[in-house]
Amino acid sequence: MSRAVDVSVVIPARNEEAYIGRALRSVALQAWPLERLEAIVVDNGSDDGTARIVETLAPSLEPLRVLLVQEPRPGRSRAKNRGAAEARGEFLLFLDADSAMAPTLVAELVAHQHGGYPAGSIRVIADTVDFFDRWFFDLMEVGKTYFGIRAQMLYCSRAWFERVGGFDESLEIAEDREFLQRLQGRGIPVCHLTTSWIATSPRRLRRWPLRLGLVATFLRWLLAELGIGRRWRY
Repeated sequence: MSRAVDVSVVIPARNEEAYIGRALRSVALQAWPLERLEAIVVDNGSDDGTARIVETLAPSLEPLRVLLVQEPRPGRSRAKNRGAAEARGEFLLFLDADSAMAPTLVAELVAHQHGGYPAGSIRVIADTVDFFDRWFFDLMEVGKTYFGIRAQMLYCSRAWFERVGGFDESLEIAEDREFLQRLQGRGIPVCHLTTSWIATSPRRLRRWPLRLGLVATFLRWLLAELGIGRRWRY
C-alpha cells in the first residue's frame, strides 16, 4: 500500500545544477516526518547537470521520496502543472529551484490549513545579507501583508488546485498571482504565511550593473500586477 503523503513539494528546474541540491536538502531538513513528504523535480528541458544531480542526491535524502520527471517544453507554468499531476500529497507547495525552505515551513503550512486556509502565498526573503537585495524582497512583503496581494511561491490543497485547473500555461510571469486570484474569486480563503519563509537567490536582481536588474525586475513585476505583459518572455 502506498504511504500517505501530506505535502508534495513541486520544484520546476531549468538548468539549475548550481542550486537544485540545496533546494532538495531544504525539503529533507523539514521538521516533519520525511516519509510523509515528497519532492518532485520537474526537469524543464535542461541541458546541464540538473537531472544528474537530482538522481545522485536522491538516495541520500531517504526516507524523503524524490521524483524526477521530464517536461521538455519550456514554461514555468507547464512545469509546475506537470509536477502537480505526479503529486500524491494532500497539499502542493511550489518551490523555485534557486530557493530553500525554512525547516518549519511544512509544519506552518499544515497549521494554516487547519486554521481554515487551504491555500496561501509564502513569505519570501533574499538569500543574502546584501541590504538592497533584502530591501527589495521586504518591499514585496509590504504589498502582500498590508495590501492583500497574494503572489510568488505558494501552497494549495491538491483538490482545489485540480478543481480550478492549475496554472495558466500561457503566462510567462505572475502565473502564481493569477492562480490565487482565481481561488479568491471562488470564495476560497487565501492567506499569506508569514510565520515561516522561503529564501530565494537574488540573481535576477544582479543581472546588470548599477542595480539595473533590481529596477527592471521591480518594473516588470509591477506591470504584471497591473495585468500588463504577463505573456511577454520573462
